[in-house]
Amino acid sequence: MAISHAKPAEVIDIRPLGAKIDGAQTTTLVKTDSLEIIRLVLPAGKEIKRHQVPGEITVLCLEGNIAFQAGDAECELTTGKLIYLAGSVEHALRAIEDSSLLVTILLHKKM
Repeated sequence: MAISHAKPAEVIDIRPLGAKIDGAQTTTLVKTDSLEIIRLVLPAGKEIKRHQVPGEITVLCLEGNIAFQAGDAECELTTGKLIYLAGSVEHALRAIEDSSLLVTILLHKKM
């Protein structure tokens, strides 16, 4: 069965999950040739090791608290905070609390 993604002009609810965060899973909300939007759900203590993506990204903390490393810098993302990274910047994250994030990735078409 194919994974269902939002269609153009479809409304997506990205409000904080609150008490439902315990049973929530990471979900790709939108995926096109040039754009991917993901709700990333991380339980407290979960880490995503250093990695990079070729396109520019934004990460918006919808709820929780995340330790975010980009290059040599580290910051804390809390509810309502957003970070932007240029393409190919190595980054890692660790959930200090149960958290959900809205990740937007601009994908570059291969020519």
